[in-house]
Amino acid sequence: MGLTDSGMQPFKLGSSYVVCNGEIYGFKALKDDLIKKGYSFESDSDCEILLPLYKEFGTKMFNLLDAEFALVLYDGEKRDYIAARDPIGIRPLYYGYDEKGTIVFASEAKNIVGIVDKIMPFPPGNYYANGKFVCYNNISEPTEIISPPLDEACANIREKLIKGVEKRLVADAKVGFLLSGGLDSSLVCAIAAKKSGRPIKTFAIGMSEDAIDLKYARIVADYIGSDHQEVYMTPKQVISSLDDVVHLLGTYDITTIRASMGMYLVCKAIHETTDERVLLTGEISDELFGYKYTDFAPSAEAFQKEAQKRIKELHMYDVLRADRCISVNSLEARVPFGDLDFVKYVMSLDPEMKLNKYGKGKYLLRRAFEDDGYLPDEILWREKAAFSDAVGHSMVDYLKEYAEKQYTDEQFAQLSQKYDYSRPFTKESLLYREIFEKYYPGQAEMVVDFWMPNKSWKGCDVNDPSARVLSNYGDSGK
Repeated sequence: MGLTDSGMQPFKLGSSYVVCNGEIYGFKALKDDLIKKGYSFESDSDCEILLPLYKEFGTKMFNLLDAEFALVLYDGEKRDYIAARDPIGIRPLYYGYDEKGTIVFASEAKNIVGIVDKIMPFPPGNYYANGKFVCYNNISEPTEIISPPLDEACANIREKLIKGVEKRLVADAKVGFLLSGGLDSSLVCAIAAKKSGRPIKTFAIGMSEDAIDLKYARIVADYIGSDHQEVYMTPKQVISSLDDVVHLLGTYDITTIRASMGMYLVCKAIHETTDERVLLTGEISDELFGYKYTDFAPSAEAFQKEAQKRIKELHMYDVLRADRCISVNSLEARVPFGDLDFVKYVMSLDPEMKLNKYGKGKYLLRRAFEDDGYLPDEILWREKAAFSDAVGHSMVDYLKEYAEKQYTDEQFAQLSQKYDYSRPFTKESLLYREIFEKYYPGQAEMVVDFWMPNKSWKGCDVNDPSARVLSNYGDSGK
């Protein structure tokens, strides 16, 4: 917020400074309180409130922020640095130590390659002060587990998601929407369409040959009356973009890279052909309500444990993908399913309610929006298709075929042995790792592991992260 020169960073207060990549929701109420306490402001930027907040509350300020952010603050009185990141890690932040032991921060891993020995993602929900990391909000671990009646739970899910979308519609730049035709992005678009006085702008991408998602995205767009733009990608574009995508992501994870191809190319098209600069997306719903593979969870306790693990690690996978693919194209990502109040509530629900006992995954979310005609039934109750697959099953096949041609079986066996950490287990994973090492040599520990189904669960011991290989994929993606 605040696009004038007065909103340019860094902000200064006395001898203290702050730089922040973020969006602070409801900042005007906080600003009004600070004005009553005697503070004055020069811009309309949400981030200008950070230094006054810090002066009033110190590091307790981070618990007051309903925000997605990464910041570094210099305390001029203490002559020390503080850094912090939002509880989910929607905005990127990395750190490492140089040869003198000085801590270094950067919003992109590639900016500190060669400066620090070991690059690590800054832990979400933490701040760094006085030489140590402090967790101020572990949103993956609920403080209580609640078991409301089903209708009450669904009503709350509905209300909180609507609020999460509404607050993200407030922007100084034009807002657009990524629409895959799946449940999650379709709900975000449908809510926004109901709240908007004019047609919203939606964007979808698919392969030039078998774009499954384009078909469903068009159904949603027609239903909600959006101004809809389709983008087609070719096998040649996918392969030629691979190097750039791995470099911008800073990962070798198979799922993340596959799903990034479509997102990167659609965002590139949005930047080049439109004036939309803020994009709302449907990430984080899967981690809260379940994937195809969580149908195999042996118990409610196992489901909850898996959800907590996924939420804690999201900043290295889907959230990383969304931010990098969007930001590298000079756009801003906003993630309604990552709304802190919404995440906190869903994580606190009894996991027994979230298990797939209804014959349909994400039942609570679907039921929450079955009234008032938000979406047609064929979308609301459609089987989930993995985004990395649904932009065209052939896209994943092209990537696999390309990788197969790069190595003989002997070369694969030999080259894979070079890596002790997260060893490649297919030619595709080796290809991605080799590209990664070219840009981030010896930095594989930036990623905790491959984003795969929980192999300890019966039915999930698979060698490919795609839901297509699971026995319950069924009609998904058709």
